[in-house]
Order: sequence, then structure tokens, then C-alpha cells
Amino acid sequence: MTDPTAPYQTIPEITTELINLTAIMHLPKPTEAFMSDIHGEYNAFQHVLRNGSGNVLAKIRECFHGEMTETTLKEVAFLVYYPKERLQARHKQLHGDELNQWYLTTVQRLVRLLAYTATKYTRSKVRKAMAPAFVYITEELLYNSADDADKLDYYWAIINNLIALGQVDDWIIATATTIQHLTVDHIHIVGDIYDRGPAPDQVMEALIKRQHVDIQWGNHDILWLGGAAGSPLCIANLVRICARYNNLGILEDRYGINLRHLARLAEHYYQDNPAFRPKGADAISADERLEITKIHQAIAIIQFKLEGPVIKRRPEFEMQHRLMLDKLSNDRSSIFCHGHRYPIENGCFQTVDASDPYALLPEEAQVIEQLVKAFTHSEKLHRHMDFLVANGGMYLRYNHNLLIHGCVPVDANGEFIGLTINGTTYAGRQLFEMLEANLRLAYVNPKEQADLATDLLWYLWTGPHSPLFGKHDMTTFERYFIAAPETHEEHPNAYYHLRHEEGFVRKLLTAFALDPDLGHVINGHTPVKKGKSPIMANKKMLVIDGGFSRPYQKTTGIGGYTLLDNSYGMQLVTHQPFVSKQEALAHLTDIISTKRVVETEAKRRTVAETDIGVQLNAQIKTLKARLADLQGMV
Repeated sequence: MTDPTAPYQTIPEITTELINLTAIMHLPKPTEAFMSDIHGEYNAFQHVLRNGSGNVLAKIRECFHGEMTETTLKEVAFLVYYPKERLQARHKQLHGDELNQWYLTTVQRLVRLLAYTATKYTRSKVRKAMAPAFVYITEELLYNSADDADKLDYYWAIINNLIALGQVDDWIIATATTIQHLTVDHIHIVGDIYDRGPAPDQVMEALIKRQHVDIQWGNHDILWLGGAAGSPLCIANLVRICARYNNLGILEDRYGINLRHLARLAEHYYQDNPAFRPKGADAISADERLEITKIHQAIAIIQFKLEGPVIKRRPEFEMQHRLMLDKLSNDRSSIFCHGHRYPIENGCFQTVDASDPYALLPEEAQVIEQLVKAFTHSEKLHRHMDFLVANGGMYLRYNHNLLIHGCVPVDANGEFIGLTINGTTYAGRQLFEMLEANLRLAYVNPKEQADLATDLLWYLWTGPHSPLFGKHDMTTFERYFIAAPETHEEHPNAYYHLRHEEGFVRKLLTAFALDPDLGHVINGHTPVKKGKSPIMANKKMLVIDGGFSRPYQKTTGIGGYTLLDNSYGMQLVTHQPFVSKQEALAHLTDIISTKRVVETEAKRRTVAETDIGVQLNAQIKTLKARLADLQGMV
């Protein structure tokens, strides 16, 4: 690891940096925002990202307190959120002197707002957040005042020339983006960027553009990491989910995954089937719906076939009860499972050989071979997955908090349970670390498709002791083919009722080497049902999956939670469902409904009390030792 103090070797250099670092330690703690379970809902996500979970509007209210009407405050806020779109609207409404006057007023307002937003940061950090093309101009406006008589002409000359030279729109866009980035300094994504929603790739692009981002992998993210790593089972699962939610365009149009071979196979063997018609497909034609229905069946059967060899070669996964195809009757009309015989509904087992039910047909094997090649060679997918791997992990300890997507598997008594691999049992924190090490191994070795590391990728998606799944069974097969509701139950891990107890959450924090008095567990994965509180265990457990994903909003009654943690404490923000960007812009409609204070600090927290402060303190000690050595030589 590079030593950040290495450039400082002379007494003046070391002294200057010591003064700088020591001063930074006394700045207010930067704002962190936590989001989870975005599930491809880019429009809602980018709105929350742009408005800083309501923080941008709060800054505007503070900065211009008593100076603006509510309508004007919202207009300034939406200019910061959507500068390009709001500029286009102004160009249609205003012309000549009116437009020039609006520019003069707007530039001055944005400079004031940027100055207010930047107060808790060093000049160096603010400069890095600015668009390089406008750094000089913005700093001159930022650090000089329109009230300074000696520089009044200088100040307004800059603004007037921005307008006269046709650069003011670009400056407004750049400055609005800087304000967004400074309002929320660090973004934590607590899992599940992918699946269900239409644009996970755009979510990834937005995150790549931010400077300070970390991601705790969710079970749906694992499928896409597994796809890029060449796991046939992960690929089959994610293609099936895309077909189920009418999102095959993500694969074909966004990531360049050719589905022609799969479509040809589906057309040959399958017909219409109500259990496999895509969800959310009202706007597509009957022919398109039928094609997706056939593809959905074809990839589902391939998935069930691929599960067989993995379950059989990995008895340590304890998933033998998930072998289903060999339990079908010879005529495919019934199945014996869960201790009973059930009739099959909506069956589509025409490619399943009763004598060898898990064998792929040659055409099916060719489809999987082609899909593996397409996934492992998709440049855009690998760019996104590289970012996910480089900035992600199974868990994160950050500023006293434990961030996990799913659960820490435990038994009914709250004792850690997990996997036994080659005679070693991994549970608690060690389970997370073993699984992460194997995921990273599988990702850098995509040609290995039947090794333990690749099999564990699939286990993370669906295994009974997977921290990212958190249930005993994934009853996909039963939900397609068996009507009896008791077969659909998936039995959540005991973690999900124990997490309401403060003693259990303190045990978790201790197990992950965190202070239970200072820390919290921040959790995603399970939508908080309408009427239930996301704040549990005497405020030690915070569950922030509130329904970014549209299919969950009937259950949650809201459009998602985000969590803010700043120098004053923690706030849980509730969002209303996001209708559309066009609707928001037309009516200046934000989606913040309520903010609930989780914790308030007795005194404002500083950088010194954060993980960054720990790093800076180590650098200070190194520099002081180096300074003492140099002074001793004088």
C-alpha cells in the first residue's frame, strides 16, 4: 500500500502537512447517505441522489433563510437537481434582458449556496469536486465577495463574461453537480442494485461518477457478478429473472448479450403458459409477450437442470431437498415433494428426460455455452462488475456501523451457523470472509465453471446458510408448478426476528469487532411492511429497504428509505413513490415525506471521530516521527 506521507520529506513540507491534517481533524464529520435495494429503479434512485435525500433543499433553506418564497426555494432546488432540464425551460420562458437578469441572479445564488455547502470541507477537497474546466472561475467567485467594494467590478465582470461568452449554462450545470456531490460526501449502497427494475446499468454509471462510494453486495448483485465470472447457474437465474420482469432488453440492448440461440430453442419446444407470462408487460404486443413467455420457460428448465449437478457434487451445501426434476411422475402430471404428492400446474417439461432428468439437450448445452461466452466477453458488463468488485464487499465496518445486505445466519438461540467446507466450519464474520474470498477468486478465474469458488457464487444466491439470501429454501420451482401455498414458504433465518432484540444486535456488533455502545447494524434485503418500524432493537438495528422496487411498494406503502448520518446525528428519510422525472419537473414535486431522528449527538462530531480520522491520526504520527528525526539531524 502506498504511504500517503511519502511526498513530505523536508521540514517545511512536513510542517505544512501536519498543520493541514491537524486542522482537518477539527472539521465537522462529512455526511454519509445509505441506500439499499434499488433494483434497477434508476429514475427514483437518481432523484434521491441528486437531492441528497432531501439534504440539498435543507441547505437551500438554511442558506437563504427568510429571503425566498417556498416556490422560489423549490425552483432553486430543482435547478440544482436537474440543471440541464431547468435551463431548457428557462430558455423557452425568458429572452433578452429578462434571461440575462435571471442568469445574474442565479449565478450569484449558486455561488452563495456552494460557499455554504463547502463550509465543512478544505479548499483542496472543494476544488477536487469542481469541474476542472471551471475551477479558476468558480474559486474566484467563491472566495471573493460581491459586497467587497475593491473587487466589485472584478466579481461582476467574471459573471457577465460567463454570460457573454456563452459559457454560463455549462458553469451552472457544473456548479449544480458540485453542490450535489458536496451535500452528500459518501454514499453507501447496502445491496441489490440489479434485477426487477429497467435500468441497473444507469445506476452503475451514476455511481461510477461519484468519488466516495462503497457497495455491500446483495444476492441479486451476486447473480450478475457470477454471470461475468462465467457461472452457468448464475447466468440462467438472472436471464430467467429478466424474462420474468420483461427486462430482457437490459441484456440485449445495454450489455450486448445475444439471446438469439435461446429464443430459437424456446420457439422450438415451448408454447404459451400463463405461469411464465412476463410481469409489467402491458405495453408490449401479444407476439412479444408470447416470445418472452417461451424464453422464460426455456431458461427456467435449463436452470433446474443445471442445479442438479451442483447440488450432487456439493453435499456440504445441504440442498439435496432442492432436487425437483427427479421427483416428477413419469407422465409429468404430479410431483412428490415436501412429503406429499401434488398435481403439476402449467407444466413445461418436454425437454426433461425421465431417465436422466438433469441432462441438458445438445441444444440447451449450446445455449448455455453461448451465454457463458457472451457474459464473460461483455465489455460494459465487466466494467460495471469491476467497479462492483473493487468498491464492494460482503460487509463493511464504517464509522462504528456494520453494513450488511441480508443477515448473519444463526439458529433459534442466536448462535452463529454456517457452512462446513473441507472439515472447517465457517460461521459469523468468518463465513462472510470465506465467501468473499471465494467470490473474488471466481471472478478473476472465469474459465473455471465447476470449481468450489464458482459453485459458492450460486450458493450465495440461494443457499440455506447464505448471508445474502437468509432463508432455508428458494421455492422457485414450487411457485411455478404447484398451487398449494404451503409449498411456497421459504422459512426466513432466525436472524430476522432476533434482530428486534438489542442484546442480539450488540452481539453482532461485538462479533464484527465493533463497539456495541456506539455502533448500529444497517440492513437491507427485506422490505419493511406497511405499519412496521424500520428502527429496531432500541435504535441499534436500522432496516432501509423501503420499496425503491415498484413491485414491493404495495407491501411497504412508500417509495423507499434512505439514512443520513452527519455531524449532528442520524436521520431516517422516508420517500414517496417516484412517478417520473417529467412529473417531478413539471410540478417541482419532491419525494421526501418525513425525516425521523434516530440519534442526536450531544456535541457535533468531527472528522477526528471517524474512520478517516483514524487514518489521518496514523499519518500525523508518521509525520511527527519523521519531523523529529530531521530536527535531530540539524
